[in-house]
Amino acid sequence: MTASFATLPLRISLRAALSSLGYMEMTPVQAQSLPHVLAGQDLIAQARTGSGKTVVFGLGLLQVLDSANPAVQGLVLCPTRELADQVAAELRRLARSEGNVKVLTLTGGVPLRPQAASLAHGAHVVVGTPGRVRDHLSRGTLNLAHVRTLVLDEADRMTDMGFYGEIEGVVRACPLERQTLLFSATYPDDIRQATAAFLRRPVEVRVDTVNPNDGIEERFYEVSARERDEAVARLLGHYQPGSALVFCNTRAHCQALAADLQAQGFDALALHGDLHQRERDETLEQFAGRSCAVLVATDVAARGLDIAQLDAVITADLSRDPDVYVHRVGRTGRAGECGLALTLCTPEDRPFVRLLEERRAAPVVWRTLEELRPGDAQPAPMVTLCILGSRQDKLRPGDVLGALTGEAGLSRDQVGRITVAGRVTYAAVARAAAPPALARLNAAAGSSALSIKGRRFRLRLISPPAGQGLSPPG
Repeated sequence: MTASFATLPLRISLRAALSSLGYMEMTPVQAQSLPHVLAGQDLIAQARTGSGKTVVFGLGLLQVLDSANPAVQGLVLCPTRELADQVAAELRRLARSEGNVKVLTLTGGVPLRPQAASLAHGAHVVVGTPGRVRDHLSRGTLNLAHVRTLVLDEADRMTDMGFYGEIEGVVRACPLERQTLLFSATYPDDIRQATAAFLRRPVEVRVDTVNPNDGIEERFYEVSARERDEAVARLLGHYQPGSALVFCNTRAHCQALAADLQAQGFDALALHGDLHQRERDETLEQFAGRSCAVLVATDVAARGLDIAQLDAVITADLSRDPDVYVHRVGRTGRAGECGLALTLCTPEDRPFVRLLEERRAAPVVWRTLEELRPGDAQPAPMVTLCILGSRQDKLRPGDVLGALTGEAGLSRDQVGRITVAGRVTYAAVARAAAPPALARLNAAAGSSALSIKGRRFRLRLISPPAGQGLSPPG
């Protein structure tokens, strides 16, 4: 039985925001957590990505926030820049009926000075990674003395990434009288002990992280080590997922497998720790915007990655840690959608499969590769444009959409995801419509540029991963 947000003692403005976003019924983690959060209690919530946890802590911190006070009153710590950006975007959506609430993102990969300047002008909520938040504290550019709500999002991942020292330093800079909300897909004893000092008599909520009935269909295939990469291609050809996240245990295998899939015609890209920040941003935007159908990633690189409508997760290399399997599988089948979790295992992996079965208290489902039908690689439906304009230029997604459907001659349904970032803007457009749109812009202005709000911004087409030959004219 579902519960309505209308049953909660929320501000009228927050009720209006939820209604405008189409949030009517609570997810299990929301229904179990929000009454305690709104009562001011500390919380430990164990739930996987896509369970609706951002709404839980977002409503909690906005409910007690005083928008007339420009001090930082809410702090959210996340393991990665990508998750921080996603959380900040959701908080801004929830706060849009609250008046002038400023949500600021503090993460690495961008210069400190502009962030410090933004802090000097005031911010109500800070969403950041532990290292960058600690940097601002040490420089005196961030004051956490007025924090009312502290959120530790994906606490297990932050601890795994070695952030505990930074987290401890940030927590010490917050007032003792505060509410602390901790969210984690897993909550082993070592993390429980490490975070005990951060919380006061917390309420514990647990939503099953892997449930055979939650819309995720799990299938296991036994392969030899030599046929592993070929098996990934066969799975992709048979199931034809619109988007698939493929996990490898090493950077070397990640790169090799992505290259092999590209050679077979798949729109595949690699995501690993050796990428520069710009390459990482472009890779993620192509995948999120459906310009890339297959993302081959290591666990470290994919931490905090939250992609809507992820059709399948393929484990090319089984991890020795059952908790890692939980994180991988939890990225598909989000928010009630159906998802596939396909796992390849060598005979040497059998002991670790048994560990997983013990953890789940249920056997896994084994299938054979022989039942897979051959299928051709299908091109991704979109390509991604990079526009050299950003939030610094006061651009908004609606401005970009208007320019693409006006000057570039695209229809509304030929434009997909638009992300206005700190330095550039990314826009996904229909693959077949991109060349004539670029040709039209080139003919009109002599170069690939787009007029937005009375200014011209150059743009480029990010090359499709499988090399379909699309390129800007001129």
